[in-house]
Amino acid sequence: MSDARNRMVARAALEIAPGMVVNLGIGLPTQVVNHLAADFPVCLHTENGLAGIGPTLSPDRADRNLIDAGGAYVSTIPGSSFFDSAVSFALVRSGRLDLTMLGAFEVSQAGDLANWKVPGKFSPGPGGAIELAQKARRVIVLSTHTDRAGNPKLKTDCGLPLTARGCVARVFTDMAVIDITPGGFALAELAQGVSIAELTEATGAPVAIPTGDIPTF
Repeated sequence: MSDARNRMVARAALEIAPGMVVNLGIGLPTQVVNHLAADFPVCLHTENGLAGIGPTLSPDRADRNLIDAGGAYVSTIPGSSFFDSAVSFALVRSGRLDLTMLGAFEVSQAGDLANWKVPGKFSPGPGGAIELAQKARRVIVLSTHTDRAGNPKLKTDCGLPLTARGCVARVFTDMAVIDITPGGFALAELAQGVSIAELTEATGAPVAIPTGDIPTF
């Protein structure tokens, strides 16, 4: 990962409090585990049937039967448990997740999330994203601020098929930490080396800028 993305993931890991049950979605969120201390008291969940996730491993060190939702090789920790999809989604649907971290194609200023389908491109389906977005107590997104063509991912309204409406509380990008408020996007922190002008130009909706010093990560 680039330095900016690595710092974004490290900053997002600070959202996890001791004792939480946290789902790590496909993409950048799966890297969060590598930014937690080995003895940090958290239960990390992956929808394909594992609770208690340890750091990701290289193929030469991994048990190739153990993967996360994105297919990366993961390790276990004392107390890890394995279960089928029915149990995994019973945990999700019953509201036992304190937090889910998801990737995104687009996020609207109202907190709508689009992260499963780009028309014209193959998608295996929404998978567990819809239920994770609707049922977790708090939903945060980890994403690049723009797509590969430089188009904003944070927009007034999502143009892609929605995963869930009004579910996102906070967005971590390689440019900023942005909260979803009743008034829309609100800047919380800036990435090192990013200016307010660069941020607003790269965002497809107004961003409320706080007065005074803005924290950086």
